[in-house]
Amino acid sequence: MGLTLMIAGLALFFTAHTFTTLRPQRAALIARVGEAPYKAAYALVSLLGLVLIAWGFSGYRAMGMIAIWDPPPWLRHVNNLLLWPALVCIAAAYIPGDIKRVLKHPMLVGIKLWALGHLLANGDLGSIVLFGSFLAWAVYDRITLKYRSDPGAPDFGSGGRDCDILAVVVGTLAYLAIGFWFHPAVIGVPAFVR
Repeated sequence: MGLTLMIAGLALFFTAHTFTTLRPQRAALIARVGEAPYKAAYALVSLLGLVLIAWGFSGYRAMGMIAIWDPPPWLRHVNNLLLWPALVCIAAAYIPGDIKRVLKHPMLVGIKLWALGHLLANGDLGSIVLFGSFLAWAVYDRITLKYRSDPGAPDFGSGGRDCDILAVVVGTLAYLAIGFWFHPAVIGVPAFVR
């Protein structure tokens, strides 16, 4: 049941996110229902998808994970190394500076690093489906951005090195908070292991 709920959540979440890449269809729907109702429905569907993903994955873990392969322990360290720049990239999407200018879409770079690191460190079916879905969607979204005329994300302006320093500080603080508090307390798995 847990895996089924998680997959339903992934389908819901990525259906909403994939629809945003279909710009003519998205524009037609906004013209028909209005921008505020569209954004409200998009947020609601995305949130419901995330809730189902979390609930389903938690249930899947409680019922016993299905091992596909046994990753060597050193891949956890690789995951931890990838997570720090992933969170810096995600912060840089909202605190745009030279990092955003160079990467163009730092949010997608961050999602790819996060998903890849977790795919390397986890060899169970649920993790492969979960993180593989996020990695595949981020690759898909990046490809669609090459063919779209709009930037694909809100424009927060652009700063310089000060914004990059702030993005690194915010990303590092998020990395430490997730590693030392969120992951062990909420996920139930220590992030930083020896």
